[in-house]
Amino acid sequence: MSDFDFDLFVIGAGSGGVRASRVAASHGARVAVAEEHRVGGTCVIRGCVPKKLLVYGAHFAEDIHDARKFGWDVSDCKFHWDVLRDNVLAEVDRLEGLYGQTLDNHKVTVLRTRATIVGPQRVRLADGQEVTAERILVATGGWPHVPDFPGSEHAITSNEVFHLDALPNRVVIAGGGYIANEFAGIFNEFGSKVTIVNRGDTILRGYDEQIRDRLLQISMTKGIEFRFNAPFRSIDKNPDGSLTVHLENCDPIPADAVLIAAGRVPNTRGIGLQEVGVELDAQGAVKVDETNQSSVSSIYAVGDVTNRIQLTPVAIREGQAFADSVFGGKPTVVDYANVPSAVFSHPPIGAVGMTEAEARNKLGAVRIYTSDFRAMKNVLAGRNERALYKMVVNAATDQVVGLHMIGPDAPEILQAAAIAVKAGLTKADFDATVALHPSMAEELVLLK
Repeated sequence: MSDFDFDLFVIGAGSGGVRASRVAASHGARVAVAEEHRVGGTCVIRGCVPKKLLVYGAHFAEDIHDARKFGWDVSDCKFHWDVLRDNVLAEVDRLEGLYGQTLDNHKVTVLRTRATIVGPQRVRLADGQEVTAERILVATGGWPHVPDFPGSEHAITSNEVFHLDALPNRVVIAGGGYIANEFAGIFNEFGSKVTIVNRGDTILRGYDEQIRDRLLQISMTKGIEFRFNAPFRSIDKNPDGSLTVHLENCDPIPADAVLIAAGRVPNTRGIGLQEVGVELDAQGAVKVDETNQSSVSSIYAVGDVTNRIQLTPVAIREGQAFADSVFGGKPTVVDYANVPSAVFSHPPIGAVGMTEAEARNKLGAVRIYTSDFRAMKNVLAGRNERALYKMVVNAATDQVVGLHMIGPDAPEILQAAAIAVKAGLTKADFDATVALHPSMAEELVLLK
């Protein structure tokens, strides 16, 4: 038996931490995981899962309207925020229970408390108890970044948005990334007046320019307003409980809620990393090598806390790779090339591989194929909203190096198409595939 209390001590029971814990335990390791909030982490408790359920709820606003064109006699409907909110939170509770059950089934010791690192192989719990472990894995994820300005305490983040007592009539959302655009679409469909405020001049930085321009166009058509190059100056709380948002270069905006969606930062503050010699980067992320090992040989890190790619499936892959490599005798390195991503905006976006600009900078000669069309459902519904599919091809090899889509069900279609990009298939391979008709996905094999 080891002289340590555990073979592995994991700090953080989110997606990466839970996967690493149960896989390491399945390899025979004695594992403990400490979680000071709720088992499941950002994605399950206050991120992608509850947000996607709100996205589903928001889609009914358009679906009910469109149903009339398909012959359904739909009476006027009223949305009840509290019903959706409570149902979503109940589902979060159910999933948290399942995550806890998974850890219990693998005989992982779950400590529902804060843990800090006090030595290369030692952690201290909130009650003062100290525990030793041969290896420590940091999987504390990320945390919403709230800029420091007067009145910032009156704003909420994506952590609190799922718990609103009432649906705000006017919402100001700070940020231009995927969280900002997703919640803009959600609140807009629920009937709120939405204004996105961005300190820069671009939304969805990192996505293909044509795709993000199409989302901007559609969002404005739906009634979402945008203020660019407008950093926050302050937020005033008025006697009636409403808010007034003061911006640089813009008139003040009245609001009932302000959502800060200005990105997420690695959650490393106050857990003792630097004190024991773990190197952090300028953003506070744990520096790790390809095996997820930090500058301290016994301490590893996976997921958003490393600030490599802030996506739940990536954290899960990293947790799996760590456990298999260290405890399973199966050295595994995560491949970060061609990781697909989605924005669950209205309409949603799916993307994998290089954007057109990236491909031109890296490859030089590229060929671009696009399909700009109205989905069949939108045609009959009288909705002018158009989808856009874009394929980026290496002109020298005919290899498809990027796919970018905006339109109904784009993420569902993109997942399968991402396999083709990952496999290095060519435009000729797409052309040789028979179309599945009538579908939106068939556009991918009909691009000219």
